Order: sequence, then C-alpha cells, then structure tokens
Amino acid sequence: MSKNGHSNAGFVSDHADTVQKPMGKTYSLELAEKGGSNNSSTSKNKAIVAKDPDYNPYQHRDVEHPTTNSETLFHLLKGSLGTGILAMPNAFRNSGYITGSIGTIVIGFICTYCIHQLVKAEFELCRRKKIPSMNYPAVAETALGEGPGFFRACAPYIGTVVNTFLLIYQLGTCCVYVVFVASNIKAIVDAVGDTNIDVRLCMIIILLPLILINWVRNLKYLAPFSTLANAITMVSFGIICYYIFREPVSTEGKDAFGKPENFPLFFGTVLFALEAIGVILPLENEMKTPQKFGGNCGVLNVSMVLIVFLYVGMGLFGYLNYGNAVLGSITLNMPEHELLSQCVKGMLAFAIYITHGLACYVAIDITWNDYVGKRLGPQRNKLLWEYAVRTILVLMTFLLAVAIPNLELFISLFGALCLSALGLAFPALIQICTHWYETKGLRKAWLLLSNFVLIIVGILGLVIGTYTSLKEIVLTFSE
Repeated sequence: MSKNGHSNAGFVSDHADTVQKPMGKTYSLELAEKGGSNNSSTSKNKAIVAKDPDYNPYQHRDVEHPTTNSETLFHLLKGSLGTGILAMPNAFRNSGYITGSIGTIVIGFICTYCIHQLVKAEFELCRRKKIPSMNYPAVAETALGEGPGFFRACAPYIGTVVNTFLLIYQLGTCCVYVVFVASNIKAIVDAVGDTNIDVRLCMIIILLPLILINWVRNLKYLAPFSTLANAITMVSFGIICYYIFREPVSTEGKDAFGKPENFPLFFGTVLFALEAIGVILPLENEMKTPQKFGGNCGVLNVSMVLIVFLYVGMGLFGYLNYGNAVLGSITLNMPEHELLSQCVKGMLAFAIYITHGLACYVAIDITWNDYVGKRLGPQRNKLLWEYAVRTILVLMTFLLAVAIPNLELFISLFGALCLSALGLAFPALIQICTHWYETKGLRKAWLLLSNFVLIIVGILGLVIGTYTSLKEIVLTFSE
C-alpha cells in the first residue's frame, strides 16, 4: 500500500504472489469528495472535470517500497507459470496446433491492447481527479461517471460488478487449485500403491490443510513459502520441458485445425492462462518509474511477448508430444512410475497449495472488508466471524471441486465467464467513457468502432464460452 493511503487493488493471477487489498465503491466516493463527482446530474457538456495539464499522477505517488522495471517484469512472468500454462497443451487439443498457435498470439495481442487501454485510462482519470492512483473498481466507476448519461447512471454500481467478477474469478481459481493439487496427489498415490483411488478422497485429505493456510491473516507469514514455491515451480518447469523434448515431437496424427465447437474451450483456457488484468494496476502503481510500464518496449510489452512465447511453446510442443491423449494438466501425462516425474507432480502440488492461500486471500478480502465486516461493525466476536467467513469460502471452493473434479473444464469456464468481462469488455467500456467528450469526428468513430468490437468479442466469449463449458460439465457429470 502506498503511503498516500490509497490501496492499490489487485488479485493473484495464475501464480503471482503480488497480492494487494482490493477496493471498490468507497474509493470512488473519496474521488467525488476531492472534486470529481460521479453524480448523473452533472451537466452533459461539463461531465469532465477541468484538467490541470501540470498535474502528473506519477510524480505524486509516494510508494513505500517501489519496484524496479526488472522486478515488475519478473512479477508478471511469475504470474504466467502456474496451472494455466500447464493446461495449454489441452487447449491446443481443442483448437489444433495451427489454430492454437495463431489464436494464442491473437488473444495475447488483444489482451495486451486492453491492458494498455486500462492503464492509460487510469492515468487520464487520475490526472483529472488530481489523485496519484486508482484500483480497477475505482477506475471503472470514475470512467462511467465521466461518460454519457446512461453510463453515468450505472456508475455507482459498476464497482460492485467488477468486484463480483473478481470474487467469482478468485473463487474459481481456488477451485482449479483444489482439483490440480488433488489430481496430482492421486497420480502419485496410484503410481506408488498400484491402485486407483477417487480424486475426491484426495480432496478430503487436503481440506484441513487448505482451511488452515487460509486462516493465516497476515500474508508476510506466507512470504517465505511463496518464495520456495516459486523456486520449486521454476525447477519443475525445467523438468517438464525435459520430458516434452526427450523424444522427437511429430505432427503425425495431430490435428492442425480443431473442431469449431471446441474453440470456445480453447478461448476460455487461453484467457484464464494469459490474462493478468487484476495485477496490472497494482504492479504499475507500485513502480519506481511507472512511465516505463507502457510504450513499445515497455515492461508490459516485453513481458507479454515472453509470456505468449512460453504459452505457445508449451501448448504446441506439449500437444505434439502427447496428442489427443493430453489431459487437463500436462503433469498428468508424465510417466507414472518414474521417480523424477512423481517428484515434479509433488513439488507442483505443494507450490499450488501455497498459492491457494494467496489467491483465496483476495476473495476473503473482498468478502470480509467490503461487505460482511462492514455490516457487522465493531463487536466482540468479529474475529471469530472473520475465521468463519474464511472457512466458508474454502468450503465453497472445496464443494464445487468435489462436485465437478474436471480440471480443464473448470479452467475454461472461469476464463470465459470472468476474464472475457474483466480483460476485454470492461477495459473497452472504460476507454469509451473516459474519452467520450474529448473525441470528435474520425477519432470518435474509431473510439466507438474499436471498443465496441472488443465489447462484442468479450460478450460473445463470455456467453458462448460459458455455455460450452457448462454443457461439457453437464455431459461429464451425467456420465
């Protein structure tokens, strides 16, 4: 958190340990008090607060421990090494290796463009309101307050909508982690004991450890374990690459183009894996030189090029190696009875277990600090209620994972359901509202055309991707 008192919202991406307190509507109310009103009664022609061209938000950020460009780059790269990248070979199974390679690059480009738009909108709105930084819900609420009349009427509610999507995504991510950890433990036990235990039994075994790790109220106590988990992950990915390339890969028997009806599953998985929209603003807000975050050779572009390269590589060569037999996580395709592969499964299960505590922290923070804790107010048993909320959230993710223990469908579902909105539609809507009264003529036409295309893609991805994933989940459940 910055010294200026403004918390920078964010959530754990696939495997990032950058967790900061999310904030929603309250922050935008602070903005209004500082001179930027979100009231829809504002005159149409005066919706934008007069800008001070001399005010630079970057120069007014007082960050206690600012990060360098390389540290920010490393945080973004760490976020790409988790369950999402391990699911990429399965995504390529749904799309085919040519469609998958091109599709991942295109989706990566679109995601990067939307992130740039969100960061630029934050800077512009901060300059108008003369405040150093905002979080995602505050940017959305302030932007809609600067837009046309209909959107200004929606502004008081958009922060809650964004927080809801963030909460659903975080809980969904935790479900993915539960299934991932249990599936890899099952693979180890089956290989060692020459048996075939139910994955749900493994989930029951890890339930108490999951509850206990989420009872940790201060993240600094998890920091050493997170560092260890990051090191374990790096080593594990090196070993996975060894297994992928130890035998020549071939396109024989592999689909170059997948079935069109399976493309929404690919789309959802890639979004889940690539999209780090929730950690973007916190990382940019905590930089020593935030102006170096954007730009052609800025931190964001460099990191996204590397991330897309990693994802295309893992997806392409993982699929070419294992073909249509590839599972929801490539670790489950590794040799069952080799000690090295069992070590990788165990190490990644531990790393993702630690990450569950980080991911669920954000869901707990939104639920407790923004909603439940506020309603309870000061009382003697408040700490007990907090532990109850923590336990209930873990039990929710556990029960959903037990009901549908299918890793690849979970990843595709939550990628399509949440990140189509958070990563595509909302940034485009924010961009339209931020510059609604500033653009005219061809610039206005391009603003509307380009962003409406992104909104339509986001809505189609959300609806079709969610429907396809739910349909596959129903079919799997009925079997």
